[in-house]
Amino acid sequence: MSPLFMRIFTLVGIALAAASMQSKARAESLTGPAVQQVQAVVVAQLKAFSEEDADAAFAAATPAIRQSVGDPSRFLAMVRGNYPMVHHPAGYAFLAPQIEKDQVLQAVALRDEDDKTWIALFTLERQPDDSWRIGACIVAENDWRST
Repeated sequence: MSPLFMRIFTLVGIALAAASMQSKARAESLTGPAVQQVQAVVVAQLKAFSEEDADAAFAAATPAIRQSVGDPSRFLAMVRGNYPMVHHPAGYAFLAPQIEKDQVLQAVALRDEDDKTWIALFTLERQPDDSWRIGACIVAENDWRST
């Protein structure tokens, strides 16, 4: 896909995610151990990416994502090529996650190696064993960064 198409696709995805969260007034914030569980999955995947551990990064994804991508090396290559700020963030901070039924939207502020800031929205889905797995991630440059 062309870079322009990817940028438009990302922005549309973020707009849809934001609209979805706005329209779901019943969405609740996670608290306590649930926040730690969700954020631990995201941290584990970010760590796996930075260590080039394709198997661990792939394991944090939902079964549907794993099936659609096919294998761990392809998954790591896709992230490396399309999401360098997620593949090797220079730093990150979590925003408050929101939950709706069995899905969580976890926003993460990322800083890349060029000191640009990004917002990554991870959608996590509760699995039958009550664990959380990442079902999607969309990223946009954070043009509203405060200094």
